[in-house]
Amino acid sequence: MTPPAPKVPRGRRLDVPLIAWLTVIWMLLWSGPTWGNLVSGVLVSVVLCLVFPLPAVELALRLRPIGILRLAGYLLYDMVASSITVTLRSLGGTRRPRPAAVIAVPLRCRTDLMIAATAVSVSCVPGGALVEVNGATATLFLHVSDADAPGKVERTRRDVWRLEALAVRAFGTRAEIDRIGADPAREEPGRDRGE
Repeated sequence: MTPPAPKVPRGRRLDVPLIAWLTVIWMLLWSGPTWGNLVSGVLVSVVLCLVFPLPAVELALRLRPIGILRLAGYLLYDMVASSITVTLRSLGGTRRPRPAAVIAVPLRCRTDLMIAATAVSVSCVPGGALVEVNGATATLFLHVSDADAPGKVERTRRDVWRLEALAVRAFGTRAEIDRIGADPAREEPGRDRGE
């Protein structure tokens, strides 16, 4: 009977796709594919993966083509409309600066992938700026211009929730899609929305 092979600690497992990608980048940095660059790239990549192990990521990604098209279409529309609005506002010649605010928008989905997808979608649209993402509470903090306009803050929150819903319907799991059916305006701000 042979002794069992020693188990590699979970954090020290080698990630072959990552090593391959790092090797390609190494070869590009050294101006071309040579045997020396390949060997040294693999060695450097393995050392990096062993010294700086990445945490395991649960990827609960579902690709839904119709949802992806809806998200892309809405983002394209929103980018064009927001660009026109920002351009007209900047060319309008208003001397008095309008009040701005940083608002918190609690998200309904708490997975890192959905928080990131929503944050990236929000960042693509001109006119506002993503200031911070709090993954622990699934909250986005946004800079909003013209915060004194009636309903502007709530409209911005609804826009973020719409982007979240579109992102979840494009990439989320069935449980996440069911979760976004809840009306976020009715949730208590301090309540734990864990799954």
